[in-house]
Amino acid sequence: MEDIYIVEEDRNDLEEERFALAIERIREIPDEKVCGESLQKYFCTMAAFVLSMEEAWNVVKSGRLRQMTMDELQVFNRKLYEDILPEHYDASYANPEYAVDCLGESIGQMLSFLYAELRSMIPAAFEQNRFAMVIRMELLLEIYQACLCAAQADSVSAEETAQAGTAGADRFPDPEELKQILYWYVSDYYEPESNEKIAQLVCPEKDFALRIVKDSDLTDLRYLYYYGEYVTENELRTAAHLNRMSEEKIALMADTYTEGYRIGFAMGNKDISIKKTVNVRYCLGFERMIRRAVHNFEQIGLQSTIYRSGTNIFQGRSVNKNGYFGANPNKQFDYDHREDLALVLDKLLVERRLECVRGAFEQYKEQAKVHGGPAVLEIFGEKPFVPQTKAAACRLSEKQQKLSVEYASKAGMLQNEYIPGEERSFTIIAFPVPDIGAQYEEIFDDIVRINTLDYKLYQGIQQKIIDVLDQGVAVAVKGCGANRTDLKISLHELKNPDRETNFENCVADVNIPVGEVFTSPVLAATDGILHVTRVFLNELEFKDIWLKFEDGMIVDYGCANFLSEEENRKYIKDNVLFHHDTLPLGEFAIGTNTTAYVTARRYGIEDKMPILIAEKTGPHFAVGDTCYSHAENVRVYNQDGKEIIAKDNEVSALRDTDVSKAYFQCHTDITIPYDELGELAVQTHDGDKIVIIQDGRFVLEGCEELNKAFL
Repeated sequence: MEDIYIVEEDRNDLEEERFALAIERIREIPDEKVCGESLQKYFCTMAAFVLSMEEAWNVVKSGRLRQMTMDELQVFNRKLYEDILPEHYDASYANPEYAVDCLGESIGQMLSFLYAELRSMIPAAFEQNRFAMVIRMELLLEIYQACLCAAQADSVSAEETAQAGTAGADRFPDPEELKQILYWYVSDYYEPESNEKIAQLVCPEKDFALRIVKDSDLTDLRYLYYYGEYVTENELRTAAHLNRMSEEKIALMADTYTEGYRIGFAMGNKDISIKKTVNVRYCLGFERMIRRAVHNFEQIGLQSTIYRSGTNIFQGRSVNKNGYFGANPNKQFDYDHREDLALVLDKLLVERRLECVRGAFEQYKEQAKVHGGPAVLEIFGEKPFVPQTKAAACRLSEKQQKLSVEYASKAGMLQNEYIPGEERSFTIIAFPVPDIGAQYEEIFDDIVRINTLDYKLYQGIQQKIIDVLDQGVAVAVKGCGANRTDLKISLHELKNPDRETNFENCVADVNIPVGEVFTSPVLAATDGILHVTRVFLNELEFKDIWLKFEDGMIVDYGCANFLSEEENRKYIKDNVLFHHDTLPLGEFAIGTNTTAYVTARRYGIEDKMPILIAEKTGPHFAVGDTCYSHAENVRVYNQDGKEIIAKDNEVSALRDTDVSKAYFQCHTDITIPYDELGELAVQTHDGDKIVIIQDGRFVLEGCEELNKAFL
C-alpha cells in the first residue's frame, strides 16, 4: 500500500512539474515574433486560451468558484465558451472554414483540430485533472515548436526579411510533420484515456458529478456552474421548474425511471441481484429527479456511475450527447469536428485503439462484470439543428470509413466480452426543456402524464394486436398522401403458436413511455420502400428520407436536404448507415401511444419529439442491429407466458460462425406518423388480410380505446 502511495505521489509531482514547465513556455508565445503574422495570431490566441484554462484551474482549486455570485458565475461560464458561440464562430479557429481561410489548406484543418482538442481542457480544469491539461498543453508546444523550426530554417533571416520589406511573412511547417505529431499524440495517449473512460463507466468512486448531485443545495442554482458545462436559460429554468414541483411528483418521475430499469431486467429474464453499478445519464437541470433516482438505485443495491459526454478526440465528439451534459454552445462545432480522426486514422491506429480498450477493460474487469448498463434521461424541445456541410471539415475517406466500422464492431465485441449483453439491461425516459416553447410547463406536465400512463391498459390492447400479428407470414405497410411507403415485412414461422410469439409486448420498462409491440423481421422477402416526409434522427433533420430494401437489406437511399444527390446520399451514409455500405432492417414495430401523438399535435411539437416517444406514435422501422443484440440466447417471455422467438435475423445469426459480421453497433428508428399511414395489414397463412390500421386509425376489434385520443 505504501509503495502505491509513493508511485501516485511521484506521478503527481511529475505532472505538476510538466504543467509548470509548459505554462511557463506558453506565457512566452505572445512576445515572440517568429512565425509570421497569421501563424503568430493563431498561436497567441491558443496561448491566451490555455492561460484562461490555468485561471479556471486556480478558481476551482482555491474554492473561489463556489464563492462567486450568480452574476459572476454566468460571466465566468460564458467566457469559457464565448469563442465558439454561433455569433462568434465565423471568426473562430475552431471553425475549420475560418482556420483554412487564415492558415491555408495544408495545415488549417490540423490547427483547427488542435484548438478543438485544447477546448477539452475546460472539463479537465473543473475536474482538476492535471494529466488531461498537461498533455494538451504539450501538444500545443510541440506544434508551435515545429512552426518555429520551419521559420528558423528559412534561408532569409528575420533581420534580412525586415530589411527587404517583407517582415511578417508566414513560413509554414511541413504538413506531414504536423500530421505525425498529431498521430503520435493520439496513439500515445489512447491508453491512459481509455483507462479513464472505462473507469468512469464502471467505478462509482469516479464521483465528480455524483458529488454535485448528492451534496449540492439544489435550491441554489449556482450549483449548475460547478460542472464546467455551458449553462443557459434552458438548464436554469429546468432546475427552477423541478424545484417548484412537489416531492410526490419528483418521486413519480424518478420511480418510473428506476422501476423501468428494474423491470427491464425482470422482463429480459436477467438477474439484477448480481449487478452493483448503473450508469446514470442526464442533462443539467434535472438533478432533483436524479438525486431521488440515485437513492432508488441504492435501495436495490446499485451504485451510480456518472460520466461526462465526450469532448475530445479520444471520447469522440457528436451532436448527440452520451453521458451527462449541459447546453450545447454550438452544434455546428460538434458537427464540424465529428470526424477529426480522419487526420490520423489508419490500420495501425485501429489496432492500437483496440489494444488499449482491451487493456482498460482488463484492468477493470471485476467492476465491469457487475455493471448493469445505462439508465438514460433524454431531453427534447431544443431548437432544431440543420447542419452545414463544410468542405474544410475533416471527413473520413472510404478506406477510413471501413476502418471506423471495423473498430466500432470489434470495440462492441470487447465491451460485450467484459459486460455481457445477456446480463445487462437499460432504460430511457425523456422530458422537454424550456426551448420547446411558451407552454413549456404545461407540456412538461403532459409528458409526465404520458410517461406514467396505465401500462396494464396498453398491455391488454397490445396483446390483441400481437394475437393477430402472430397469425401472419408478413405485414404490409403503405403510406398515404405524400408518403410513398410500400413495404412488406416478413415474419418468423411459429412452430408452436400456443407457446411462442413473434412480438414483444412493450410496456413501461426499458423504453418509457408505454406503447409498442416489436419484432426482429425475417430479412428474406422483406422488400419495398420506406419513406417519411420529415423526421429528426439523432438531433439531425431529414427531409423526404427514403430507404429501399431488398431481402431486408438497404440497397438504395436518398433525401432532399441538399441540392446535390451526392450530398444527400453522403448525409444518410454518415448519419443513418454510420459509414456501412448497407444495414439490415433490425426491427419492425407498431406504436400504440396515440395520446403522445395527439399531445405533440396539440402543441405543434411533432418535429421536436424525441425518437423515444415518436417511435410510439406510428409504425417504426429500425436499421442496424436488432433489439436483442448480444442477448439473443436469453429466453424472453411476454406477460401471457409465450416465449418471444423472433430475436434474430439472417445477419445476427452469423455470430455463431463469424461474429464480426453479425453486428453493426447502431440502431436507428424511423417512424411513419399516423397521418402519413394509409394501411397496416397482416397477411395470413391462408392468404387473408387482417387490417390493423386504416387511414391513421386503429380498426382492429379491441383497439377502440386507442382512437379516443383523436376525438
